[in-house]
Amino acid sequence: MSNVLYKVPKLKLCDEKSPFPLSPDYCFRVQEEIKKSIFIASIGHANSKESAKLFIDKICQEFPDATHNCYAFAVGAPKDTAHIGQSDNGEPHGTAGKPMLNILLHSDIGEIVAVVTRYFGGIKLGTGGLVKAYQGAVAHAMDELPSMDKVIYAEVTLCCDYEHINLLHYHLPQFEAKIIQEDFQERITYLIELPAMQKDIFIETFTNATNGKLQIKNQIILDS
Repeated sequence: MSNVLYKVPKLKLCDEKSPFPLSPDYCFRVQEEIKKSIFIASIGHANSKESAKLFIDKICQEFPDATHNCYAFAVGAPKDTAHIGQSDNGEPHGTAGKPMLNILLHSDIGEIVAVVTRYFGGIKLGTGGLVKAYQGAVAHAMDELPSMDKVIYAEVTLCCDYEHINLLHYHLPQFEAKIIQEDFQERITYLIELPAMQKDIFIETFTNATNGKLQIKNQIILDS
C-alpha cells in the first residue's frame, strides 16, 4: 500500500510566525498584465481554513493598495469540497473567487490557497474578461507550482532487548522507518518515526520477530 495520500504545494504552511512579507518558501507567485491591469497570483499551502486565512491576510497586508485581493481555497484532499472558500473582494459577483476555486478543485493538488491581486489599469474587462483573467492567473500559477507528496507520519516509542538491535535495524528500511532517539539502559528505548500507514504492520512484524518481547510504550499520529 502506498504511503502517499495526494500531492500538496511544496511550500511551508503559513502561521502567525511566518515572515512578512512571505518568502518564496511560503508563497509561489506569478504575474501578468492584461489590458494594462496587473494580476498577481500568489499560491500557498494551507491544511485548514485558519491557515488559509493567515495566508490571505498576509497577502492583503502586502498589497494594501491593490484594487482587489480576491481569493479561493480548498484545504482538503484534491476535489474535496468540504473545506472550501472564495471571495470576489468587490469584483462583480462570480467573476473572481468562483472561477479561481474551480481551477483549484479540478487540479490534482490538495491543501491549497490562492490570492489574485489586481491593480486596475483603466480598461474595463467585462464579466467574461474578468473570469478569464482570474481563472487564467491561477491556472498559470498551478502549471508551474512545485508540489510534493502528502504523507502522514507516526511516532512509536518501543522497548526491546539488546539482542534485538540487529532485528530492528533489519526491519526499519522495509517500513521507511527511522530512529529519532535512543536510550540505552537495562533495555533499549527507541523513538521511531515512520509513515502512519506502516505503523501497525511494523509493530506486528517486529513483535513477532522478537517472540512477543517487544514493549510498545507510546504511539501517536503526527500533525500533518
